[in-house]
Amino acid sequence: MATRSQTAAVLLAGALALAACGSGGAQAPAAQSGGKTLVIDTSFDLKTADPGRTYEPTGLIVGKATYETLLTFDGSDVTKPVPALAESYELSDDGKVLTLKLKQGATFADGSPITADDVVFSLTRVRDMKGSPSFLLDGVEVEKTDDTTVTMTSEKANAALPYILPNPALGILNSDVVKENGGTADAQDKAEQYLNANSAGSGPYQIETFNVSSQVVLKANPQYHGDKPAYEKVVIRNVESATQKLNVQRGDSQLALNLSGDQVANMPDTLQVKKTASANVFFLLANQDSEISDVTTNAKFVEAVRKGVDYSGLLELAGEGAARAPGVIPSQILGALTEGEAVQRDVEGAKAALAESGLSNPTVKLEYPTELTVNGLSFQPLAERVQANLKEVGITVDLQPAPVTTALDNYRNGKEEMGLWYWGPDYPDPNVYLAFLPGQLVGERAGWKAGANKELEELGEKAATAIGDDARTQAYQEVQRKLNESGPFVPLIQPSQNIVAATSVTGIEYHPVWQVDVADLGVQ
Repeated sequence: MATRSQTAAVLLAGALALAACGSGGAQAPAAQSGGKTLVIDTSFDLKTADPGRTYEPTGLIVGKATYETLLTFDGSDVTKPVPALAESYELSDDGKVLTLKLKQGATFADGSPITADDVVFSLTRVRDMKGSPSFLLDGVEVEKTDDTTVTMTSEKANAALPYILPNPALGILNSDVVKENGGTADAQDKAEQYLNANSAGSGPYQIETFNVSSQVVLKANPQYHGDKPAYEKVVIRNVESATQKLNVQRGDSQLALNLSGDQVANMPDTLQVKKTASANVFFLLANQDSEISDVTTNAKFVEAVRKGVDYSGLLELAGEGAARAPGVIPSQILGALTEGEAVQRDVEGAKAALAESGLSNPTVKLEYPTELTVNGLSFQPLAERVQANLKEVGITVDLQPAPVTTALDNYRNGKEEMGLWYWGPDYPDPNVYLAFLPGQLVGERAGWKAGANKELEELGEKAATAIGDDARTQAYQEVQRKLNESGPFVPLIQPSQNIVAATSVTGIEYHPVWQVDVADLGVQ
């Protein structure tokens, strides 16, 4: 599976975003009459506006607005990629070759046409610059078949590729402009400075000003070949969550993206609150390395934990909009289990499993990051609730909160006896979640080595090469059922994603990759 150390990167990014939110950032004017300016408050996790180097949440919002990709998604539906700069696409029967026919008449912001050469340059640049998103195209060759056709060939069956292409990091650049400003399709590229001040794409917006610590201002692209966006200007500000709440309540902003469930409670009727389950999944891990623990390696102990957790209680902590996580794949993504398949609390069953384990009044250490919040939810209350739940079963949980960097080191190096973490998708395709199998990224972090569960590993190989939505759905559900039955992970909840907006803003849809598509936002 082509993936990076995604969870670590997201967690570190979240910590950095929290650290950057103290001052509330630069201020911008409230919306002008007629709704021509939209002000969005968020907590910045932003490093660059160069799509080939972008993999931070705020950067993906900006990238989605300023660049177009070959494929995209319709609103919040990530179950089916749809055409964007490509008018059609076809995956070969063996899943190795993706053929894309390009839309004719599309132009960049300077009026020049978008060509197959631009596509090949842009995608090759992402892969070969070796920036954060380069893993998205690992093992994929990009070729121009003719002036209207591009072919992408993968080393192995890659049914996930159509789901990867909508990522804003794969936005198509004006290759002539980028090359004139130091751009190359390899690690020698020097175009980032230019792209941080200028747009070289075809999106509905262009960059007017860009500051990674305070605010980004976007202006409408007059050459945009699609539907004209409703707002002439979009101001995205770096604001800590308490100030976000105040700003949106008094009309200084029209959108707030980082409010917790508690913060959105009792909002006035003059605001609209969108609550939906995020694509992040909180989970417990029980280390399978006998050098780390002789308790968590016991399969019956893991069963006792799985049956002993009060999942409904965790949902209450997470607030309205949160959802159970029946498996590691979140509800929005193809292959998710239905809520009816979620494990239910069974205290007596948990006690029986613990008795079968042969362990007498075991004590385990549970590690988790302290200063990190996910969708406004901190780890401490979740850990305390798990501790209380398992005490009823006969398991003593010693809470081990740690600064995120310390906790991450132990997690990444497989040193935690038990851990409480979360996972968010690199892209909305189920093959990302094969990371939880033995010998894979998250499996290794749980001390679960390759060869530890041959049946599950074979199911993973079958899922990775499955072609067609029906076959893939069935294969990934089989993987999760087996993982729930015999794996060292306990999926818990998907926390809620809360978006608060002025009633004048329309078209608000949460997206698990780019949060909101600002070009889809309307005004009434």
